[in-house]
Formats: sequence, C-alpha cells, structure tokens
Amino acid sequence: MYSISIVNYYNTTPFLFGLNRSTLKNQLDIQLDIPSVCAQKLKSKTVDIGLVPVAILPKLENYYIISDYCIGANGKVDSVKLFSNKPLNEITHILLDYQSRTSVTLVQVLNTHFWKLPIQFIDAKKGFEKEIHDTTGAVIIGDRTFGLTEYPYQYDLAEEWKKYTGLPFVFACWVSNKPLDPKFVSEFNAVLADGINHIDEAVAEKPIHIKGFDAIDYLKHKISYDLNDDKRKALKLFLELMG
Repeated sequence: MYSISIVNYYNTTPFLFGLNRSTLKNQLDIQLDIPSVCAQKLKSKTVDIGLVPVAILPKLENYYIISDYCIGANGKVDSVKLFSNKPLNEITHILLDYQSRTSVTLVQVLNTHFWKLPIQFIDAKKGFEKEIHDTTGAVIIGDRTFGLTEYPYQYDLAEEWKKYTGLPFVFACWVSNKPLDPKFVSEFNAVLADGINHIDEAVAEKPIHIKGFDAIDYLKHKISYDLNDDKRKALKLFLELMG
C-alpha cells in the first residue's frame, strides 16, 4: 500500500479519473490536499508519493520524480495569476497565496530576474483575496481563480514566465521520497496516461459550472500534462533561479 497526496484542484481531474477506475486504486491511500500540504506531507514522510509543488524539491532530503506527467503549462494557464487594481509597474505590495509554494516562488523569481520592481511580498492568510486594493495585488491560484473577473489587471504567471524564458512551466510533479518498485511506477504512469486520454469522460463525471469557465478547454489546452524535455529544462532553470 502506497500513500499519495494529490492536489485537490480541478486540474488534477484527469489523474483522479484514471486512478479511481484502475486496479491500482486498491494499492493506494489517496489523500486530497492543497499544494502546500502535499509538499509538507512528502517532506515529513507522512506519505510515500506526492503531486507536489516543484519549489519544495530542494528542501527534500531525497526525492525521485517518478512520472512523465505533471501539472504544467505552455503559456497561459488561467489558474495562477497576479490580480490587481493597478498595472504591474504601480504595484507596491503583493499578497502571496498560502495554498501555494511554487506559484508564490515564481512571482518572486519573475520580479527578481525580469520585472525588477520595488515590490514588497507579504505572506497571506485565509481571506486575503478581500485585501486587494489600491497598489496591493495578490497571487491567487487554483479553482478560486475561475470566474474571477472583478480585477482590471490580471497577470498570468505561466505566460509571464514564457515571455521571458521562452519555456513552458512546471508547477507540480509526481515525486516519491524513496525508490519505488519499477513495476508499480510503470503501472502508475499508465494509469495517469489513461486519465489524460479520457478528459471528456473525466469532465462528464465531475462537471463544474462557473460562468465563463470551459472545463474541457482548461484541461486540454491550458494545463499541459507531459513532463517533456522542454519542461524538464524549464524546471532546472526555475530551481536555479530560485537560488
């Protein structure tokens, strides 16, 4: 039995669809968490496998990327954004989503290496979305971004990353904190691939009804699941820029 922490956002719908209809399900203890909790559980070794924010990787004693699939984007991702009432060059403070690790690190990497603006970053707590005003913006991630249209300025962080690096971005990948049975890893990858290949059925099983949100478009064209060579290159660069 392997224990797994997986992000409980809509972007993992294909993965969960594949896992829940596979024979592997009986070998897994699947726990649904926000990204920061996924990271903490893997770090503390309370789970064996996590779909974890990549910013946690340097903090792990040992880690093994066990899958050719990830949560990534090649340009706009639509669910990791900086929201503001002011344009970027007028923002003085940015609230950092407590649910995230990679995304809040990404906005700081973008500012340090590309924007180079005098911005103060603030760790946010639950309810911080209501604190966006004047020159204070906020990074908000996940399903809470769907249908969020009241802010005139929205900066998609995956799009900003591609603008400066020319590369896609990896938000989370499947990681274990110990070597796993190669047969299990192969079966696990096949299950994830099955979910990705049946996105229409996954959405039909778990529909989401938010004005202006197209679930099929989001999962097929905004989220990019293959952990290919370009994404591995981008992951390496991101970890280097994190310092």
